Amino acid sequence: MRNPIRIEEARAARVIHYSLTRACASLAAFPASTSILAPAKIAAIAFLAGFALALSIAGCSDDGQRTAEAEAGPESGDSALSSDRRPATPALPAAPVPATPVPPAPATERADTPVVVFLGTSLTAGYGLEEDQAFPALIQERIDRAALDYRVINAGVSGDTSAGGLRRLAWLLRLPISVLVVELGANDMLRGKDIDQLRSNLEAILDRTAEDHPNARFVIAGMRAAPNLGRDYGEAFDAVYPALAARYDAALIPFLLEDVAARRSLNQADGIHPTAEGHALIAKRLWKTLEPVLH
Repeated sequence: MRNPIRIEEARAARVIHYSLTRACASLAAFPASTSILAPAKIAAIAFLAGFALALSIAGCSDDGQRTAEAEAGPESGDSALSSDRRPATPALPAAPVPATPVPPAPATERADTPVVVFLGTSLTAGYGLEEDQAFPALIQERIDRAALDYRVINAGVSGDTSAGGLRRLAWLLRLPISVLVVELGANDMLRGKDIDQLRSNLEAILDRTAEDHPNARFVIAGMRAAPNLGRDYGEAFDAVYPALAARYDAALIPFLLEDVAARRSLNQADGIHPTAEGHALIAKRLWKTLEPVLH
């Protein structure tokens, strides 16, 4: 039996490592205006890089990873990574979760009320926060204030990949989906998964939704690759989201964490999951894209 504490600790190392690599990239890009600042910048980069390396080594030593991977089962399309496609951190699959249940409509709403489904990861789920602090709940508040007839469903699952989202889709398709917001791919990227498989999974999600709900509209929430995955992988990953939006005539959010990522005041202690204030900013930006879709 797996020890969930060991897996959670390793997952924490993964997300801290990712945030550190982002911080290193930011420091490297920041020009030193004086000769005094240059040594400080170099020292900061060296410290952060060393700390990230130590976390990676610690993550690699977790014997529970192999057991977790075996119990979760292999995901289709995984392939061996070339030297320029090494994952930013060791692959740390989340514990298996049951299929997403279809939540009943509140007593004050009709069962056929059009639904806005947010299919995503821990970012959508509101990891570390109360449910009403996550950006999908904040979007519901904006919908209510605008007197629009929609019900928001938060289908975010921590640690989920595009393959996991595809596996959960059948349950969600039972709902009267009017808008599907897709926020998937960050965990695929953190594990260095094949870009073609990521694209294929996301296309399958959109195709199956369109087949069951021909009038459904789509919103694609884009992510960006960690810089230490290499230029080729990063460019291919970043290009997936605008290409999908163009193909499926979907509204595009180029980067869901714009102005939130790497800002300490807007992220929790792990450095990657937004605080309540961070979610409020995400909701504000997302609403600018989503509101026209709802009208």
